[in-house]
Amino acid sequence: MEYLVVCAVALFAAALTLFSGFGLGTVLLPAFALFFPIPVAIAATAVVHLANNIFKVGLVGRQADKPVLIQFALPGALAALVGAALLNGFAGLTPVAVYSLSERIHEITIVKLIIGSVIVVFALLDLMPRFQKLAFERKYLPLGGILSGFFGGLSGHQGALRSAFLIKAGLNKEAFIGTSTVAAVIVDLARLLVYGAGFYIAQFAQLDSGIGGLVFAATFAAFVGSYLGARLVKKVTLRALQIIVGVMLVVIGVGMASGLI
Repeated sequence: MEYLVVCAVALFAAALTLFSGFGLGTVLLPAFALFFPIPVAIAATAVVHLANNIFKVGLVGRQADKPVLIQFALPGALAALVGAALLNGFAGLTPVAVYSLSERIHEITIVKLIIGSVIVVFALLDLMPRFQKLAFERKYLPLGGILSGFFGGLSGHQGALRSAFLIKAGLNKEAFIGTSTVAAVIVDLARLLVYGAGFYIAQFAQLDSGIGGLVFAATFAAFVGSYLGARLVKKVTLRALQIIVGVMLVVIGVGMASGLI
C-alpha cells in the first residue's frame, strides 16, 4: 500500500509542481509521513527532491548565476545544517501529550507539532496571492538564503522563500530557473549530510522496512511525473487545483500537529 500511495503522490506532485504552485517536497512529505516517522519521512523526501533537482540541473544548471549562488546558496547551506540538526534533536524528545480517540492512542510530539505547523503555514502562504507577489531586493540575498535554507533543513519547505528572494536579483528567466535549481540542490546536499547521521544512528531499524526501495520507486515516479508535466502543460496556473491541494495540505498539517497522523 505504501508503494502505491507514495509513488502515486510523487508522480502527480512532480507533474503538478509546474502549474499548481506547490513544490514536490511540500506535497510528497505528508505521503511518506503516513508510513514512517517524521524524521525518516523528511529524509526520504529530501532524497527524492535532490534526485529530481539533479535531473533538472542537467537541463538548466549552466544558466545559474554564480555570484548570486555565492550570496544565496552558501548561507543557505549553513542554515540548512542548523535546521536539520534541530530536526534530529526534536525527534528524540518525549511526547508533549498523549490521548485516546476511538480506542487508539495518539501522541503529540514536538517534531510532529513543528512540522505540521510549518506545513499549514506554508500551505496558507502559497494560497495567498499577496505572498506570491512578495519579493525582496538583491541586498537581502544572504538573509533569504539563511531563511530558506533553515526551513529547508528543518522541514524541506524552502521553495517559496527561495523564489521570493531570487525574483528581484536581476536575473533573466533562464538564470533565475538555473540559479534556483542549483541552490535547491546545494541545500538538499547539506541537509542530507545531517539527516544521514541521524538516519543511521537513531533510525537504523527503518532501513529494514523497505524505505530504500520506496525512495527509489518514488524517485522514478517523480521523474515520470516531471516528464509528463512538461509535456502536458505550458506554464499554466490552475487556481482551483491549487486551492484543493492547499486545503488538503492544511488538513494533513493539522492532523499531524494534533497527533492524528
